[in-house]
Amino acid sequence: MSHQEAAGGARVAAVVVSFNRKDLLAKTLAGIAGGRRRPDIVVVVDNASTDGATDFVRNGDFGLPVDLVELSTNVGGAGGFAVGMDRAVHVHEADLVWVMDDDTEPLEGTLDELVSAWEQYAERPEQRPSVVASKVLWSDGREHPMNSMRTRFLAGRAQHAAAERVGARPIRSASFVSCMLSASAVRELGLPVVDYFIWVDDFEHTMRLARRHDAIQVLASEAMHHTKRFGGFDSDPGPRFYNEVRNRIWCYTRSRALKPWELPLYMFSTVRFWSGTFRRSGDKKQLLSCLRRGIKDGVRRPRPNQAVLDGVYELSGPQP
Repeated sequence: MSHQEAAGGARVAAVVVSFNRKDLLAKTLAGIAGGRRRPDIVVVVDNASTDGATDFVRNGDFGLPVDLVELSTNVGGAGGFAVGMDRAVHVHEADLVWVMDDDTEPLEGTLDELVSAWEQYAERPEQRPSVVASKVLWSDGREHPMNSMRTRFLAGRAQHAAAERVGARPIRSASFVSCMLSASAVRELGLPVVDYFIWVDDFEHTMRLARRHDAIQVLASEAMHHTKRFGGFDSDPGPRFYNEVRNRIWCYTRSRALKPWELPLYMFSTVRFWSGTFRRSGDKKQLLSCLRRGIKDGVRRPRPNQAVLDGVYELSGPQP
């Protein structure tokens, strides 16, 4: 029997991944604590920060139960979220896992609206969405293009109707910026791929979960994303373009996230995206080098999660 069935309500674990952004992390934790609904536990995964963030979390009083996981090595956002989800699901036995970076600031109704939409979507838990995402805003209140989500292509009438009943729309993928995941889906389909390190890990993981289950964006659930600038991933990514290229190749060739008929559509969209990135870049030579290295390294398989985390963290759950 799940916690939800036993206690009459879902047990929620928030997962926050942090690296050297203590001031922004303070906003994240304050936002979580100030919500109409609070999670049952907050798992803070620190990626070997050197700015005193771990002392801040360890000694702070946030009005919330906090489980601080200090990693000895920076394993990137992908590794941090894999560790946090593993701990939320297998140590804290959560029913729902609410994930975010340390530059995310939840608002008063962010979590409450997510959980309410998930609960009201269907009577039976197994028929509820595996992915429930917030609407993400930049610091000035505009919708953030980095976290924009497309309505699910070819979603059926039943999916649209079920989503509309709870003030949502069907989606195919989401970012790890105030995104709530079904723990049962994580147990079934695995954790994010740690070897991605940064970029595309959230796309691949939520796509994988949403391939078998519904995914929705709840429009009344809003969260702030305090990035340094307003723009999408195609606004001159610099050296991180290597991760974009390699990880997209891994996602399209090594993952179970996409259905066969979806592959050509997403591959075509990616080529258009990369073309736009090159056009807008001020350092095309650097992007070309990243493209070559990304293609070269994308040919090999990602390493198993535990192999990447060896000596850093021992996983409990299944690996993709």
